[in-house]
Amino acid sequence: MRLIKQNIEQKDGSGTATLLPEEPEDMWHAYNLIRPNDLLRASAVRKIIQESGSGSRSVDRVHTTLTIRVTKLDFDPQASQLHVSGRVAEENKHVKLGSYHTLDLELQRNFTLEKNEGWDSVAIDTLKESINQDAKAQLWAVVMQEGLANICLITDHQTILRQRVETSLPKKRAGSSDHDKSVQRFYQTTYDSLLRQIDLSDPKPLLLASPGFTASSFQQFIKTQAASGANKQLQQLLQKIIVAHSASAHLHSLSEVLASPAVTSKLSDTKFARETQLMDRFFELMRNDDARAWYGPKECEAAVERAAVGKGGGVLLISNALFRSQEIKTRQRWVKLVDEVKEQGGEVRVLSSMHESGKRLEGLGGIAAILTYPIEDLGDEIEENGEEDDAWMNGDGNGHMNGIEGRREYDEDIDI
Repeated sequence: MRLIKQNIEQKDGSGTATLLPEEPEDMWHAYNLIRPNDLLRASAVRKIIQESGSGSRSVDRVHTTLTIRVTKLDFDPQASQLHVSGRVAEENKHVKLGSYHTLDLELQRNFTLEKNEGWDSVAIDTLKESINQDAKAQLWAVVMQEGLANICLITDHQTILRQRVETSLPKKRAGSSDHDKSVQRFYQTTYDSLLRQIDLSDPKPLLLASPGFTASSFQQFIKTQAASGANKQLQQLLQKIIVAHSASAHLHSLSEVLASPAVTSKLSDTKFARETQLMDRFFELMRNDDARAWYGPKECEAAVERAAVGKGGGVLLISNALFRSQEIKTRQRWVKLVDEVKEQGGEVRVLSSMHESGKRLEGLGGIAAILTYPIEDLGDEIEENGEEDDAWMNGDGNGHMNGIEGRREYDEDIDI
């Protein structure tokens, strides 16, 4: 994402930012920047119906620039398309004030954003991250088993399924080579699909993961292709292949693979590896019934009030989905919590709801904290005060789980 122009006041956060999406990943950043009630200005195409004096009608497509007050966002991560709906906030000769319109944000077309309640600290951080040219694609992954392969692009913010390869294989029979030939055809199809996705001139690391020996066999297949000399650029890719074990060929196995020491040791400098490690650490503390691990809004807010998420290892883990609430007070609540942790010297990680680590966090309601020191009575204190929180629901939508009892219940119900 390229920053074209900005005039944001530091004092009150008023002002606008004009941005140019340059690649599909930028649409994800735009999705996180734009919130309900914001003002969005972008080019649009409107159908104008004109009626002549004789009663005949003609439909013209007119290019214009519209400003809408955002009411709804629809993001398609596979196609990297973002549709933003809202009411027209500035009238022109083609549209009436207050009428509904949907703006389709496109690559290589500017849009201007003005925050309804001002640019808060989280919005500013998201803006800075979106224009950071270093935050690009980090890793390609093929999670596979015989007959099934999921080709994924893993960025700092998303795990995107780019292509699924599925082939029916005959059973192994003594004296028959049909199975082996079918497996080779499956490898060839997966290999061809992979090469259509990646840029061999500057390849990113490639993670191959599978149960059994499928990933290793596919790595050998790629080596054979490179040795044939059919594609000289393959040699660069071979040096960046990482083979790991996974429980299955399905996408949910990626979180386990990314957390394995063999992978994290090679990818320890990337953002998603750090977040995966933090989630693993949190769940380990939970399994040990360690009172340094708490989740839920009231628990995390109480811990921050006690300055227990500050210097010395305090970490607040919060899903970016919480900042997309249509309630301004709800968004302000989470922004305030983030700011307090930063002021106390703690680490704040805003996890993407479309990344594996963010999905794991959503299972806890979207917010958790690793404290600098244990607080045994945190949940009991909240229960005694009779505090309820209607704004937060747990993973199954049945309400709020408090304290150590809630943490134990979670451990029993869900495999972590």
